[in-house]
Amino acid sequence: MWLLGVVMMVDNADQSIVRGVATQVESTFHVHDFQISLLASAAVVLNALITMPAGYLADRWHRARSMAVTVALWSIVSTLGAFMPTFTLLLVTRASLGFGQGITEPSANSLLSDYYERDGRGRAFSIQQALIFGGIALGTTVSGYVGQYFGWRYAYLVVSLPGLVVAYLVSRLYEPRRGESDSKTIGQEIENNETPEKVRFFEFGIWEFIKSLTIGLKDDVLTILKIPTLRLTLVGVASILFTVSAIGFWLPVFYQRSYHMSQANAGLAFGLMLILGGIPGLVLGGRLADRLIAKYSTTRVVMPGICAFVATTIFLISFSSKLPFYPVVVLHLIGFLFGAAAVPALRAGLADVTPGHLRGAGFGAFNLTSVIFGSAAAPLIVGFLSQHYGGNLRTAFLIVLPPVYLGAIFLIAAKRHIEKDTMAIFNAIISAVEKEKEERAQKTELD
Repeated sequence: MWLLGVVMMVDNADQSIVRGVATQVESTFHVHDFQISLLASAAVVLNALITMPAGYLADRWHRARSMAVTVALWSIVSTLGAFMPTFTLLLVTRASLGFGQGITEPSANSLLSDYYERDGRGRAFSIQQALIFGGIALGTTVSGYVGQYFGWRYAYLVVSLPGLVVAYLVSRLYEPRRGESDSKTIGQEIENNETPEKVRFFEFGIWEFIKSLTIGLKDDVLTILKIPTLRLTLVGVASILFTVSAIGFWLPVFYQRSYHMSQANAGLAFGLMLILGGIPGLVLGGRLADRLIAKYSTTRVVMPGICAFVATTIFLISFSSKLPFYPVVVLHLIGFLFGAAAVPALRAGLADVTPGHLRGAGFGAFNLTSVIFGSAAAPLIVGFLSQHYGGNLRTAFLIVLPPVYLGAIFLIAAKRHIEKDTMAIFNAIISAVEKEKEERAQKTELD
């Protein structure tokens, strides 16, 4: 659990470098808000292209080893960003990092779902997400300080190098059987559990591999989209992560412009809010998601919906008037707390309703939704709106916040289906166990 969280922490620290040094990069290459937002959105384009195929393969390959190779490669590529002489080359380098989270996200979440049973997944995902927030805070704060005192290029060197150590540690992780935790949850162990056929790259040629992947991925996607809870959850996730990504990327710049803070102090303020508001929210949300699930089966969709309503309202209040800095920081800290509390329950709920052998594809769909509507679109749209309104980030924030209310409604609507979808997985396991017992009995009679 902790190591999988560290993988996501390093990845998000790397992605957050541009938050801390955005002003310096603008000055170096003579670009503006929209071009800077491209640095945040470029990587997610590749991420979006590969996350579903990576999710499909995560259901069929050794997840720990593939993550180790990916982490090592992205650390090396990220370091190259420090030596790019033009903005275009820096953009291309950052865009190539999209393969990192596209591969690691489905595999890490699939592994975590197999490590922990149903009543412990909320806590497990809260730790993972807390480390992600820690990565964002670390990347923003460290890059801001390193950039201010040594230059933005050194920030890329300092933040990206630890990934090589993490890559080695990940390669040593235990690879559990798919669906192992679900069987343990209901006390039904399948002795001869069939594992998906191992994918061998290009064993029968590249075109045959692409054909098999395309057909298999299509079948997997159609299967998971038949799950009502998953469909409604993906819509809710899209709206929530759109706003979280928008505010999260531009908030340090907002502090610099609206409150005349230095680059280092703005990054520090943002990092402290994530740590003091976001991390407690994640821990609290994870614990509530696990404690309440036994009493209220709809907890993992209703709780995120309520949290989204509260967080959005708080952020709207903070941006609606020109409040002094300290009241705004307090509001943002509370907003991050409620927003973060929704995340562990959402991820645990997704694991609950997705069959074990399809969780790679399920989390791939989750990641794709997060990427397209969150990481990719949100910073770009806010950057465009800010530039259109003369650098007014306050107005841009007020425009992109209201859609979260719609996403919260979709999440709460999923409560009608989540219990049925969860029980479908358990019933399938029980049927598989009974079938195995019958086969053993028949074999015994024949002997």
